[in-house]
Amino acid sequence: MHIRGDHAELVVGGRLDVRSAADARTVLHSALDSGRGDLVLDLTELDSWDATGLGVIMGAHRRAGRSGRRLVLRGVPDRMQRLLVATRLHRILAIEGGIGVEAGEPLPRV
Repeated sequence: MHIRGDHAELVVGGRLDVRSAADARTVLHSALDSGRGDLVLDLTELDSWDATGLGVIMGAHRRAGRSGRRLVLRGVPDRMQRLLVATRLHRILAIEGGIGVEAGEPLPRV
């Protein structure tokens, strides 16, 4: 996994999983604590995530809310969008451009 960027936008690539969760959490928390306004998380380079990786995203979402910021996901790959829909997290997380089901499309198959 690699993360590059600053306190306003981070690009996450590789695998966000149990092996990389601690490092990702540290980078996300640092970015959230040192900035203002939305923190955009660009996921276009993300290959996969597991439940632990998704937990890191949710933890960052909660931390952002507590500090008066918003975590915004950008470029969520289709297969990860399906997981967000299946877990109904697409209703909680800010996703740039939204996910198809918000526009009345049928629920994607998981």
